[in-house]
Amino acid sequence: MENKTIYILAIESSCDDTSAAVLSNDKTLSNVVATQKIHEEYGGVVPELASRAHQQNIVPVVHQALLKANIDKKQLSAIAFTRGPGLMGSLLVGTSFSKSLALGLEIPLIEVNHMQAHILAHFINDESTPNRPVFPFLAMTISGGHTQIVLVKDYFKMEVLGQTLDDAVGEAFDKSAKILGLPYPGGPLLDKYAQLGNPKAFIFPKPKVADLNFSFSGLKTSILYFVQRETKNNPNFIQENRNDICASIQYTIVKILMDKLKKAVKITGINQVAIGGGVSANSGIRSALKIAEKKEGWTTYIPKFEYCTDNAAMIGIVGYLKYKKGSFTQQDISAKARYSIQES
Repeated sequence: MENKTIYILAIESSCDDTSAAVLSNDKTLSNVVATQKIHEEYGGVVPELASRAHQQNIVPVVHQALLKANIDKKQLSAIAFTRGPGLMGSLLVGTSFSKSLALGLEIPLIEVNHMQAHILAHFINDESTPNRPVFPFLAMTISGGHTQIVLVKDYFKMEVLGQTLDDAVGEAFDKSAKILGLPYPGGPLLDKYAQLGNPKAFIFPKPKVADLNFSFSGLKTSILYFVQRETKNNPNFIQENRNDICASIQYTIVKILMDKLKKAVKITGINQVAIGGGVSANSGIRSALKIAEKKEGWTTYIPKFEYCTDNAAMIGIVGYLKYKKGSFTQQDISAKARYSIQES
């Protein structure tokens, strides 16, 4: 039994990406993601449209994941799925599908916390990233819906040390990009232009927030007022200064994140730092972490790009770890839009 290969089919549907992956123990055999283009014309994710698109995508995505992995569904050991947090309609599609398939195949069902999966993605056995965090370590989860600093004591012992009191960092990037007239999703575009500009061209206020918590709503407002004021004086201000504006916004956001992370390291005495979530693909954050590694003496862990954004492989690694400890889920499980890491 010890040498038995465990095959996990993982399903992720927390927001607007439908993803399915197959893992052989802790290795990824396939990781298929279907993105939803429909939200671009609305400038943000529309929950009802997202859940409808998941319904259309989930069967072909799962089929593709099994084909790419060269695995028959009868070989599967268990099905892992995202229970939450996320958009309720989207979560319901993945939850319902997973429950039905597990029931039909008569195999165990494993529920996974999406944010926990972003952290544990570092434990996927990938030859290109051989180093894995050693417990205890600090994890900063940064995405469109979350900004948290988490003390990770073990795979399933995590404590949230600080989190956003209002908007998430991903939303701050996307809304700032929208103010500048960039198409959705604007965060990656803002990052692209930021690399061409002067990060100290414009000064934006950094919010004063107690302890290890974050706030980004005030920053978004200050950016809006700044752009409105400058374009009133010069209608071509954004076009003439786009790279510098993007660089200054990114510099400010990264500084906010890094200041809190440095504070967390100082408080806990833990200098092993990992990041996870969609915003961990941002070049400014990656660069700042590498600088901190040399300057502060940290050991940093940065995930591969494919494991940053929402994907099923990260759900699969949690499924594998839970399978090994026999942590299975009953069929009466329901999706949970608000779901803390500490509840997992």
